[in-house]
Amino acid sequence: MAAGTIAAETQSFLSPTGVEIAFLLVGLVTLGAAVITVTTKQLVHAALWLVVALGGLAVEYLLLTAEFIAWVQVLIYVGSVVVLLLFGLMLTRAPIGRSPDADSGNRPVALAVALAAAAALVWVVVDAFRTTVIDLDGAAQGSTDVTGSILFRHWVLPFEALSVLLLAALVGAIVLSRKKAAEDGSAARDGSAAQDRRAAQDQEDNS
Repeated sequence: MAAGTIAAETQSFLSPTGVEIAFLLVGLVTLGAAVITVTTKQLVHAALWLVVALGGLAVEYLLLTAEFIAWVQVLIYVGSVVVLLLFGLMLTRAPIGRSPDADSGNRPVALAVALAAAAALVWVVVDAFRTTVIDLDGAAQGSTDVTGSILFRHWVLPFEALSVLLLAALVGAIVLSRKKAAEDGSAARDGSAAQDRRAAQDQEDNS
C-alpha cells in the first residue's frame, strides 16, 4: 500500500504512461489531418482527411475512457457528417482533381479567425472546469447514463441545432445540383438550336 502511494506521488509529467504517450501521438496525427483538410485543394481528399481527423478524436475519447462519446463521434460525425459532405460534393458535381478556385486567398484572415476561436475555446473550457469536482465514487463520467443526462438536460438545444444545420446543408446541395442541371440543360438546348440553325443555313446555301 505504501509502495503504491509513493509511486503515485512520484508520478510527474517527465514520466508519462503509455496511455498518455498514445494520447499525444494520436493528437499529433489528428492535428496533421485537420491541417491537411483545410489546406488541400482537392475537395474529395479534404473530405477523406476529415474522416481521419474525426476518427482520431474518437480514439482520443476512447483513451479518456469515454466510450459512449467515442462511438457517437464515429456514428454521427464519421458516419453521417462526412457522408453528407461527400453526397453534397457528388450532387454539385465538384471537381475530383485539384481545384485552383478552392482557395479564396484569405488565408491570413482565416488563420487569425482560427487562432481566435481556438483561444476562446481553450479559455471557455478552462474557466468552466476550473472549480469542477469529479466524484470518483459515482458513475463514470463518460458512461451512457451521465452523458445522456447532461446532453438532454443542458445541451438539448445545440444538439437539435446541429441536426437543423445538417438538414440545411443537404437541402442546399440539392438546390445547387438542380440549378446546375437546369443550366446544363439550357446550354445543351441552346447548342442544339444553334447546330440546327447552322444545318439549315448550310442546306439553304447548297440549294
